[in-house]
Parts: sequence; C-alpha cells; structure tokens
Amino acid sequence: MESESTQNRFIHVLKKGNTSSAAAALGNAGIAIIKGFAAVTTGSGAMFASTMHSIADTVNQAFVYAGSVLAEKKPTRQFPTGFGRVINLFCMVAVIVVTVMAYETIKEGFHLLAHPPSESHGFWLNLIVLLLSVAVDGFVLIKATKEIVHESRVEAKGLAMVRQAFKNVGRAAPPTRLVFYEDLVATTGALLALLAVVVTSFTSFALLDGISTLLIGLLMLGVAFKVGYDNMVGLIGVSAPKDVEDKVAQIIFSNPYVTDIFQMRVLQEGRYYHVEGQVELRPGLTLADADDIKFKIKDSLLNETEIADVTIGILEDNGVRNWNPEPVNT
Repeated sequence: MESESTQNRFIHVLKKGNTSSAAAALGNAGIAIIKGFAAVTTGSGAMFASTMHSIADTVNQAFVYAGSVLAEKKPTRQFPTGFGRVINLFCMVAVIVVTVMAYETIKEGFHLLAHPPSESHGFWLNLIVLLLSVAVDGFVLIKATKEIVHESRVEAKGLAMVRQAFKNVGRAAPPTRLVFYEDLVATTGALLALLAVVVTSFTSFALLDGISTLLIGLLMLGVAFKVGYDNMVGLIGVSAPKDVEDKVAQIIFSNPYVTDIFQMRVLQEGRYYHVEGQVELRPGLTLADADDIKFKIKDSLLNETEIADVTIGILEDNGVRNWNPEPVNT
C-alpha cells in the first residue's frame, strides 16, 4: 500500500514537469535514430547535420524535462524561495550540448565544402526520413507555440498564436522557450536538408550539401547563444515584464483602502513571479484593520497561479504620489 502511494506521488511529480520538453525528447529520440541510419547509409552531409541536431535536441530536452520536474519542488526551510532557478541550470547544460553539436556540424560543413561528394545516393530514404522529421519537429513546434500562449495567458487562435508566441516567448517558462527555439531551428534545418537532398540528387550542385550543413550548424549555434543568454539572465534574477508588473499593481489598487504603492519589485523566476512591495493605505485605520487589508491584498495576488509568493508592507498615505508607471511601448 505504501509503495503504491509512493508510485502515485512519483507519477504526480512527473506530470508537473514541462510537457513540451517531454514530448520533444521522445519525438527527437525516435527521429534521431532514423536520421542516423539514413546518414550512415547514404553518406549525406545534410542528413548528418540534421542527425546531430536531433541528438542534441533529445539530450537537451530530456535534461530540461528533469529540471522542470525538480523546479516544481516545494520550498524547504533551507531553500525558502523554492527551486525555480534549477531549470535555468539544466538549460545551461543543454546549451553546452548544443554548442558542441553545432561545432561538429559546422566542421562537417566545411569538410563537405572542401571535399564535396562525387555522387549522391539513397534519395528516397533521405526524402522519407526528412519529411518525417519535418512532421515530428513541426508537431512539437506547434505544441510549444500553444504552450507559450497558455503560459503567457493571452487569447489567440489559429495563425494568431504564431505571432503571439514570438511576441510573448520571453514570458514562457525556460524549458518551453528552449523547446520553441530548438524546434524552430530543427524544422528549418530539416527543410534545408530536404532542399539539399533534392538539389544534389537531381543536379550537379554538390556544394549545396556542405552549405546546408554549415547553415544548420550556425542556426544551432544561434540557438545556443540565445538560450544561454536567457538562462544566464534568469540565474542572476530578472524583473518581470512590464504588463505583469502593471497587472500586479492593478490587483493591489483594486482594494478600496489602497491609495498608493510606495515601492514594488516583481522578480521573475522560471515561470513564476515573486512580489515585494510597500503599499500606502488611507489614514486613520487601526493596526488590526490595516493588517486585515494587507492579508486580503496578499491573498488576491496569490490567487494568480503564476505568482509564487508575496511580501507586502503597509504604510500610511504620505500625500505624495509614488506610483507612476510608464506606459507600455507598443
């Protein structure tokens, strides 16, 4: 009975992990095996580059999924602010893997440019594998796009989701951002490899194999730098987006006794936010009433699923307007 309860708890913890990275890891593992077989069989440089990318994606997204599970662990006495930044560490490991794979891919691209293959073979095998790759990576990319829209809590349907995903990708959880960027490049890379396979099979332009391989490697390197920068910022600690800060202020001002916000800081950690601030209340309130108001404000903020904790201080209105938020640039 106890082992059954432990197993249920373990499954519950796994379900709290980032689903986009789990789906991406499984999908890319299968496609990497198929691509690897095709690359060895046909000797295609573009297929080799696409295989390296799929291997990197598999390792990365498995790491990131594990990190996302650990990041959901509840705060402890030793770590009172929780484990949200653990996912940033796992993403940094993923960046190292992508960088190494990108280096190998770029090196292979230069080799193919210097020594282009004299003939191409295995056209149909490469074509089928790359079409399958586009389908799998495209499916994961669509899933990550939906996840970004969901996590950023914006309303969008159909093609509008694509625009909203690019616009709000910074507000998504680190693993979702990594899956989005990587599968965006993976889908683009598979299309480049597909173009190279078709052109080199029906024309004498053998250099396209090397060019395609080089471009895929450079795209991987670009993703590594972008994801690396985002997670470095996340480890240091970054302020929440302006619209999130404004939303927090709006919730605070919805209490009729609040007259001003003396100061406030909203820190983003993973996909959660930490709110610290001091609010000004109407003069003449008793300490008991002021305490009640403070706890009501705190509860209102914690009702938002993306807010992890709130620290609020209370002051009497000093008659000076302190909270003057700057308008959001559109």
